[in-house]
Amino acid sequence: MTTKAERTTTYIIETVAPIFNKLGYVGTSMSDLTEATGLTKGALYGNFENKEALAISAFEYSSKKLLSKIDQVLSIDGSSLDKIFALTEFYRHYDDFTADLGGCPVLNTGVDAQNNNKLLAAASKEIIKEIEGKIALVLENGTNSNELKLPVTPLQFAKQFYTMIQGAIAMSTITRDRKYLINTIAYLDLLVKKEIKI
Repeated sequence: MTTKAERTTTYIIETVAPIFNKLGYVGTSMSDLTEATGLTKGALYGNFENKEALAISAFEYSSKKLLSKIDQVLSIDGSSLDKIFALTEFYRHYDDFTADLGGCPVLNTGVDAQNNNKLLAAASKEIIKEIEGKIALVLENGTNSNELKLPVTPLQFAKQFYTMIQGAIAMSTITRDRKYLINTIAYLDLLVKKEIKI
């Protein structure tokens, strides 16, 4: 059973995560956080050492939700090809998934933190590596079972694959035009069918 303090900490993280994700570390003020949570500055700092600790906890919360969803998508029954297509299907509707998170945590935090918070920048880089690793494992299993034939190592292909997805997310976010995402995912599906499927 969780304590009141634990419930308060969880409430704070869940409430402020989309704010940090939308406004960025520097762009998020303490008044934004107190207004959203209904708690005083003292109450927030009673649960977190400082704004940075709260921002990192918020990013960890958002990125864990994303990683958990990717794990769920990639753990479906079926072939490696089925899993790759399940992943592209997830990303085809990625904006629906990230709406409650305040947008893509990888993109938003990764770009925002580059010049203003080394810890958040490092954390976002680790999430990218983790996602690439998950994709690479599916690709490696596919090559080992003779479903897929890759022109490069599974990790290298996973990196290029994820780069295209993340680039499409960036373009869709910047232009507010989801065709960038839809068209890129359609191209990736075609690429998989034509280039690496045996």
